[in-house]
Amino acid sequence: MSEKKLAIIATKGSLDWAYPPFILASTAAALGYETEIFFTFYGLQLMRKDLNLQVTSLGNPAMPMPMPVPVFMQAIPGMQGMMTSMMKKKMKSKGVASVEELRELCIEAEVKMVACQMTVDLFEFDTKDFIDGLEYGGAATFFEFAGESDICLYI
Repeated sequence: MSEKKLAIIATKGSLDWAYPPFILASTAAALGYETEIFFTFYGLQLMRKDLNLQVTSLGNPAMPMPMPVPVFMQAIPGMQGMMTSMMKKKMKSKGVASVEELRELCIEAEVKMVACQMTVDLFEFDTKDFIDGLEYGGAATFFEFAGESDICLYI
């Protein structure tokens, strides 16, 4: 029997959306899956050496908050920083690993991480800002792996 494969497309670059690809990839790798994450558009922010990820409740009505905050107040300057701080405190208090720790776990588990070259070119990113060991490729690179994967997730 051949090794199972998991392909993930990571498209979001906010703090709350950073967790799913890294948790799923590290778990799959621990279960013996050959795993690849393709980072495209805003998801490429997750590959920066220096992460400064934010979270916002704007546009995310499902975000649990200690008290209801009207939408118009969520747009007030400083609210995003406050929401980010609240989320980081909650994660730490519950013993959830940081995004950096989860990313490192994926690297140690040999999860293949591919940056979308078109996104790098489109937004004129400097590859020196990204972590070492990141591979670069286009959609065809992703489809080579995803076409043979057992599971493919879009996050």
